[in-house]
Amino acid sequence: MTTRSKQDVHSASLDSTSLHPDAAQALVEGTHGDPFAVLGPHDVDHEMIVRAFLPRAIGVELLERDSQRVLTRLQPGQVPDLFVGRLDRLVPYRLRIRWPHGEEIVEDPYAFGPLLGELDLYLIGEGNHRELGTCLGAQMMTVDGVKGVRFAVWAPNARRVSVVGEFCGWDGRRYPMRLRQPTGVWEIFIPGLEEGAVYKYEILGQSGLLPLKADPVARATQSPPETGSVVAAPLAHDWQDQAWMEERASRHGADAPISVYEVHAASWRRHGGDEGELYSWGDLARWLIPYVKEMGFTHIELLPIMEHPFGGSWGYQPLSQFAPSGRFGKPQEFAAFVDACHQAGIGVILDWVPAHFPTDAHGLARFDGTALYEYQDPREGFHQDWNTYIYNLGRHEVHGFMLASALYWLKHFHVDALRVDAVASMLYRNYSRKEGEWVPNRHGGQENLEAIDFLTHLNEVVGEEAPGAIMIAEESTAWPGVSRPVSEGGLGFHYKWNMGWMHDTLSYMSEDPLYRRYHHGELTFSLVYAFSEHFMLPISHDEVVHGKGSLINKMPGDRWQQFANLRACLSLMWTHPGKKLLFMGCELAQFREWSHDRELDWFLLADSEHQGISNLVRDLNGLYTGEPALHEQDCVPEGFEWVIGDDAHNSVLAWLRWSREGEPMLVVLNLTPQTLSDYGVGVPSAGYWQECFNSNASAYGGTGAGNDGGRDSEARESHGHPFTLSLHLPPLGAVILKPGRKALN
Repeated sequence: MTTRSKQDVHSASLDSTSLHPDAAQALVEGTHGDPFAVLGPHDVDHEMIVRAFLPRAIGVELLERDSQRVLTRLQPGQVPDLFVGRLDRLVPYRLRIRWPHGEEIVEDPYAFGPLLGELDLYLIGEGNHRELGTCLGAQMMTVDGVKGVRFAVWAPNARRVSVVGEFCGWDGRRYPMRLRQPTGVWEIFIPGLEEGAVYKYEILGQSGLLPLKADPVARATQSPPETGSVVAAPLAHDWQDQAWMEERASRHGADAPISVYEVHAASWRRHGGDEGELYSWGDLARWLIPYVKEMGFTHIELLPIMEHPFGGSWGYQPLSQFAPSGRFGKPQEFAAFVDACHQAGIGVILDWVPAHFPTDAHGLARFDGTALYEYQDPREGFHQDWNTYIYNLGRHEVHGFMLASALYWLKHFHVDALRVDAVASMLYRNYSRKEGEWVPNRHGGQENLEAIDFLTHLNEVVGEEAPGAIMIAEESTAWPGVSRPVSEGGLGFHYKWNMGWMHDTLSYMSEDPLYRRYHHGELTFSLVYAFSEHFMLPISHDEVVHGKGSLINKMPGDRWQQFANLRACLSLMWTHPGKKLLFMGCELAQFREWSHDRELDWFLLADSEHQGISNLVRDLNGLYTGEPALHEQDCVPEGFEWVIGDDAHNSVLAWLRWSREGEPMLVVLNLTPQTLSDYGVGVPSAGYWQECFNSNASAYGGTGAGNDGGRDSEARESHGHPFTLSLHLPPLGAVILKPGRKALN
């Protein structure tokens, strides 16, 4: 409990208890920018004066905190709702307030001194406070032996900021905050407030009162369409994933198998079908984790789960960068989900959006009445494509805000990776803009230098603060060195989505097989640059929405050919160099385009063709993770060798994948609907080559025709190799062979 040695600079009064009329009226009007200077205990002319501004209160007494003895009764002040009294000496006290509806005894928020330390304020201003999630926002704590909640929010251009909620009748005059200069952070400790309290900030800007604002650093939120922030207890999960955390670095290396199942948590499955309630984190732990495990994926990637007001954005327009969406449960429940994934041997990747944020009035837009988080100039600060604002990452505090958000998920929730959305839009100032619609950088160029600085700093800090975690860039241009270390001039990501491979592969596969011979280069071109970055091959949600159709509907031909084409497409993906990502539902071959408003078409698994695609994905994952040749050298040219890349006439491709130990696997694709018999393919070694995979197997919905378990090689040079296999290539099929032993009958 503290006192102030000087009265407010506005105070000049007839007696020691009075305020300057302007200061008193400012309390009534909610415009006083320094409430701690006039409220609470003050030493005025060697006399202890206590003031409390309590709208709608009938009377107030001061009680000694320990004994509950009445110290004095506060008298009505010079304006309505202001109460003033004298004490002989300052002792810890409480307020006993009589309201029209009853009585309550509370601590006086204005009896507490400054809360945030000077180091916190310095780091916030510097843009390098790496624990904003436990510094700003609503933090449950004990101050001077009193339990309550400390609120802190950055709003440097506000005239006044108040915490409001049901606990004060949403009256911004009740809990106006203290401004800490020069950082521009406002703070207050509200005693007695508990977990679950809903709150917002009422901000008086330079031009007037703003719409109520949600807390930018809230750690919990109401479930939309409600927009309040929620006081959350410190995350206190008893983690049981020590073994996973110790070995995850090895699971994320360029030589490790990474196969990602991309999930939109609100539409994977629902209680009771399409119109049912959303699964909670507990439901997803019970059903999603075993499914992913059974299907052989190594990781789950969640579309953004940070709280977002509009479900139709799929999370890509988040407003609460520190809060898991209330749609699925509490933060502790999300932590338990991640822990359960790890105990099952499954990694967790979160989509994370530092490129833009929505314009909702309760969010970050013009947060304190100015362009605080966004650029002022719409040529820099507004995304025309998405109708969203762009973070001004050149501002230290915004840079630090987003840095702390990334670290919060990685450190506090043990998340294994962040897939950074829309990196291309961050790197270029002229992204999706015409001449005259963008502002060049200080050198006159198109590069966004402050965004580049942010990304490189972020990736370096993640390496320091979250060992074993990885960063993945969705970057769709030819920007060099996205996955090169910062020390070598790169951006410092671990992996980059290979958007070129995705586009070319889907373009080729959508062609009628009759014309594929004219598009052969679309499948071979990706190997020209396949090792220029550490790539992840994505067939993501973006490819199966907005009228693009489902993955199987991109495949030409009759129903049998569509399924065969899909099997071949997935086989190509799983044997091509690069880590894998597949959006949910693609493994079901569902014909309906994905919608965020309904669950996947699980009923399709009753059909053998759809079940066949599921079986195929499961077995491809098993082959990919189990065979070193298919993953160990994903990111180096030594792991890939063309055997046949020029047979455009037959639309046949063949390549070898090599393990570090020199173990080969042969992949051959026939992308026409014609069976090719006795097709010669060169191989490097003599003996029997076992057919370990055939996309035409009956278990996958094919005819079962193949190579009868394998083929003996012939001592005949072909395709630069001394031996040849005469293979039966099923129509629209893929076969994989490796040196092995012929099975005994």
